[in-house]
Amino acid sequence: MTRRYVTSWSPSAVTGILLLVLSCTGFAALCAVHGLPMADALVYRAEGAAVVDGRDLYGFTVTRWELPATYPPFAALLFVPTTWLPLAALKGAFLAGNVAFLVLLLHLSCRLAGLPSRAAPLCAAAACALWLEPVFQTVLFGQINLALACLVLWDLTRPPGSVGKGFAVGVAAGIKLTPAFFIAYLLVTGRVREAATAVVAFAGTVLLGALVLPAASVEFWTRRVFETGRVGKAWIVDNQSLQGLAARVLHVPEPGLAWTLPAVVVAAMGLWAARRAGAGARGLLVAAGAALLVSPISWSHHWVWCVPLIVVLVGEGSPRLAVVVAVVFTARTLWLVPHEGSADLHLAWWQQGLAAPYAVLGVGLLASASLLRSPQPRPFPNRGLRPRAPVVAASRLVLKRRTD
Repeated sequence: MTRRYVTSWSPSAVTGILLLVLSCTGFAALCAVHGLPMADALVYRAEGAAVVDGRDLYGFTVTRWELPATYPPFAALLFVPTTWLPLAALKGAFLAGNVAFLVLLLHLSCRLAGLPSRAAPLCAAAACALWLEPVFQTVLFGQINLALACLVLWDLTRPPGSVGKGFAVGVAAGIKLTPAFFIAYLLVTGRVREAATAVVAFAGTVLLGALVLPAASVEFWTRRVFETGRVGKAWIVDNQSLQGLAARVLHVPEPGLAWTLPAVVVAAMGLWAARRAGAGARGLLVAAGAALLVSPISWSHHWVWCVPLIVVLVGEGSPRLAVVVAVVFTARTLWLVPHEGSADLHLAWWQQGLAAPYAVLGVGLLASASLLRSPQPRPFPNRGLRPRAPVVAASRLVLKRRTD
């Protein structure tokens, strides 16, 4: 007797998948209409090509915005496969890959928040989260922020004592230095073994880069790593770090001690608040926020950690605050203030908050985490969510303003 197996799709699953497909289609149509290139993906491709061809890794610029390579040599090694695809296929791969990483980030955020994680709500949530400004810009530019956030979040939400826990954090730091802040977070929360694993993994990325690209490694670690201006202008509204906020408030392109001293204070406060919160969701998000604030440059698309933040607020029973956070990361107020040329340095006092929404929110949440009583850390069960749906708006001037 032959048995017949029938696969059925629930209405909710079909709805979630359709929403995600429609959202991605709308995004692709917007890019096609406005001719918005995935410029950062082209930089990654050029880095991979430099490795393959044996050219100077830090001696080129690409795209009409003349963007240079800014990541450690290890990252360039990982970008070699981008040279295997035609340009159109590469952009399609980045679009599909980033959407997949967004779904994965939502799944990991659910695990972090203790919420159920099912396919239908995940797809529906991803359809909405795609239009959060940091996520939108990450996909638009072909960035790797979602991948790095997934790498860190996957590692840190694994059960205590998991084999190699901390390794992925070290690898993420070897690709893009900002995740190294999570190593300090592991230390202050008493997870010395995991921190040591992360340090070893990071050192391994540096060593591998040095073995394969010795000249580029010497150049990066002795010179390029200190050239924050190479990444872009710190004072433009694109930069949502403390340095960007200080530069715009003081109307100076280089705020100097006016931002380094507050950055030291915020870093210390962030680590103290993270230690106080412990190894749970709140401590991890405090560390992520502090890392973004104290980094010399945190472009708006670096703030993809807004996704787990919204999910955790929902999981903690604070839906109204989750809505407020979603609105902040949806409103795109930083693009509403004057930002042509050097207009960022001449904003009125009442425009400063609009120009630095993520930095202001980050400082506020960090202060509240330091002052308010933290809940008891809980394990990370694998369980779904539903963030608010934002409104689409894109700026074609972002890349140009980084290097003009």
